[in-house]
Amino acid sequence: MSLRVLLISEACNPEQVSVPLVGYSHCMAIRRRKDIDARLVTQIRNRDALLRSGLRDPEDFVAIDTERIAAPAHRLANRLRGGAGKGWTTVMAIRALTYPVFERQVWKQFGDQLKARQFDVVHRVTPLSPTTPSSLAKRCKRIGVPFIAGPLNGGVPWPKAFDSIRRQEREWLSYVRGVYRWLPGFHGTRKAASALLVGSRDTLEQMPARYRHKCIFMPENGIDPSRFQAHRTRRIDGPLRLIFVGRLVPYKGCDMLVDAAAELIQQGQATLEIVGDGPEMSRLRRQAETLGLGPAIKFSGRLEHDQVQHRMAEADLFVFPSIREFGGAVALESMAVGLVPMVVAYGGLADLVGEEHGFRIPMGSRDEIIGHLKKRLRELRADPSEIEIRANLLRRHVQETYTWDAKAAQVSEIYHQLSCQSNSSRASFETPRTENSLCHRQVPAFSGD
Repeated sequence: MSLRVLLISEACNPEQVSVPLVGYSHCMAIRRRKDIDARLVTQIRNRDALLRSGLRDPEDFVAIDTERIAAPAHRLANRLRGGAGKGWTTVMAIRALTYPVFERQVWKQFGDQLKARQFDVVHRVTPLSPTTPSSLAKRCKRIGVPFIAGPLNGGVPWPKAFDSIRRQEREWLSYVRGVYRWLPGFHGTRKAASALLVGSRDTLEQMPARYRHKCIFMPENGIDPSRFQAHRTRRIDGPLRLIFVGRLVPYKGCDMLVDAAAELIQQGQATLEIVGDGPEMSRLRRQAETLGLGPAIKFSGRLEHDQVQHRMAEADLFVFPSIREFGGAVALESMAVGLVPMVVAYGGLADLVGEEHGFRIPMGSRDEIIGHLKKRLRELRADPSEIEIRANLLRRHVQETYTWDAKAAQVSEIYHQLSCQSNSSRASFETPRTENSLCHRQVPAFSGD
C-alpha cells in the first residue's frame, strides 16, 4: 500500500531557477515513486506554471493564496536588498517573517484530514533556509503525524579574508544572522520534527547538538539525467581547456581563475572559456587585456542550458573558485557530463566534490587561493592523467547518488521508517538511537571526507 504524503513546497516552479526549481524537481521525483501517494501544496504564484507542466488542480496539487502578504513583502525585499541578485540574507529574513501565514492556511485547509490520519507523513521541502520556523511541525507532533523538514541549507559563513566582497554583495544583515536562533519557533520546530534533512556540513554545525541525531545528509540540488545528453569523450592532447560557468559576481572568484591560469595561457598551454554574465564582465575583460591574454580567453556570455552542457563536454576541467556556495548545483552539472570540477573546499562545494571525483583547493586569502590554483593547474598540465582517472568515475557517481530519483528513493526510505514508528504508537517521534535508526544515516558521512 502506498504511503500518503503531504508535500509542502511554498516555492515550487519548473519555469524558474534556484529554490523554486529545486522544490519542483524534488517534489516531482517523490511523486513519481509507486510506493508514494503524494499531494502537493504550494503558493498561488506557482499555479500557472504547474498547470503548464501537466499537473492538475486540485487533483495533483493545491495552491494557497497568500499574495495579500507575500506580494508587498516581495516588493519590500527588492527595495531593501541593494540591487538585483544582492542582499540575499535580507530577502530571506523578510520571507521568514511572512511565511507563517502560508503554513496557517495549509493547516486551515488540511488540518482535519491530518487529524483523521488521511496522510502518513508531512514533508516540508521548501523553504530551504534553516532560519524559517514551522508551526506545522508542532501541530503534526501533537496529532501523531511524522513531520520532516528539508533539505535545509544556508548560512555558510563569509570567509574573513573576503569581507570586502560581503559588503559588495550588500550582505549587511549577515553580520547578525545568528540571532535567528533566538526567534520564536526555532527550537520548537527542531524539537517537534521527526527528521531534518540537511544539505551541508555548515547547516549541521548551525544545528544545536541535541537535535543532530535527527539530521540526515541530503544535498539540496540534484540532476535530471534527461537534461544532460552531452558527455565528455575527448582526451587531453593539447592545451588544457578550462571552463568557468556561473554568474559574474565577485564571490564566484572568476578573477582569481584568470590570474591563476594567466601563465599557462600566455605559454599556449591552456585556454579558458567564461560562460555567464553579470556586473563583473567588464572588469574581467579589462583584467584579461591587462594580462595580455587576448583571444585565448573566450567570453561566451549567458547561454541556454543545452549550449552550456555541450561547452562543458568539450572542456577538460571545470574551474569554479567560488568562496561561498550553498548548494553548488553547477558542480553537479559538470560531473553529470563527465567534466571534472576544481573547486574551493568551502561551503556546499566541499561536501559535493570529493578528491576521488574532483580537485579541492584550500580556502585562504585571495593570494593563497590563486597560488593553490596556479600550482594545481601546472601539475595537471604536466600530467593530465589525474583528470582522466576522475572523469571515468564521474557519470556513474552522479547517476547513483545525485539524480532526483536517487534522492527520492532515500526520502522514501525515511518516510517508511517514520511511518512504521508512527504505526507502532510511539509516544515520541524523536529519531531513536538504535542500530537500525535514522541516526546512523546522519550528516558526517560526506562524500568530501
